[in-house]
Amino acid sequence: MIADALIAAAILAVALATVAARGGFTAVALFIAYGLLLAFAWVRLGAMDVALTEAAIGAGLSGALLLGAASRVARHPVTTDRPPGRAMTAAIALGCGGVAVALAAAMLLLPDPAPTLAPSVAANLGTTGLGNPVAAVLMSFRGLDTLLESAVLVVAVIAAWSLAPEGGWGGVPGPAQPVVGDGPLALLARLLPPLGILVAVHVLWIGKDAPGGKFQAAAILAAMWMLAWMAGRASPPSVRSRSLRIAVAAGPTLFITVGLLGWLTQGAFLAYPPGLALPIIMVVEVALTASIAAALALLVLGPPERRA
Repeated sequence: MIADALIAAAILAVALATVAARGGFTAVALFIAYGLLLAFAWVRLGAMDVALTEAAIGAGLSGALLLGAASRVARHPVTTDRPPGRAMTAAIALGCGGVAVALAAAMLLLPDPAPTLAPSVAANLGTTGLGNPVAAVLMSFRGLDTLLESAVLVVAVIAAWSLAPEGGWGGVPGPAQPVVGDGPLALLARLLPPLGILVAVHVLWIGKDAPGGKFQAAAILAAMWMLAWMAGRASPPSVRSRSLRIAVAAGPTLFITVGLLGWLTQGAFLAYPPGLALPIIMVVEVALTASIAAALALLVLGPPERRA
């Protein structure tokens, strides 16, 4: 109880500090800490899948994207003719406060016991061959949601590439990184990628029966690529690279193909043949992991800026 109260107080304090921070980098650092505290809260609630996703995507990937955005804004500061006045500031504060109050009310006013589809998921879990009900929901019962989420990442990469500056199209995304010969970064760039790949494979594989899965594994793979890139040991390919484009689009394309085959053979989109659900799901999971990892890394790198 005391630990829960401390975590809740820390979340609230860090959230307020994030909003009140005057500098972009400070706000992003606090936001990352906020995401990690939320992950602890999900662990305390027994939602390990949500905790892993929050730590990998909410704090890790989002933090990296925001750090990149803060860095770009610092290099190219935006000037406004007229800063927001007190009335606008008060309106924004009231709007944010209203949303927070509405969300809190929605949680506190839930009936006891809260409505749940968990019994239905448990009753039909055997048809998927999966032992993890969260994985079954993501890949079978609500597979369309997962398909759309992976497709959104492809669209996001296209949108990021479309921001290429004049003469930048066809080049390499992200700024060039000098080769780091020694120091902590060089040591981590040599040691962590092999271990990170093994951990990602493990997280992907156990996701069928326990907390884990493709999104967490993809975030780890993307982080390992970014680590090698920051140390100057791996340069991303040109956006014209056919293999890079195939890597980004292969997972969602395979998922759509499986969905259409299910529609043709089973009469429903994303319906799996009896007895073959597990191997099909694992093949799609592997393909999605590679595509999501490539997409996440490319989103962090940003638009193409330099020639290959």
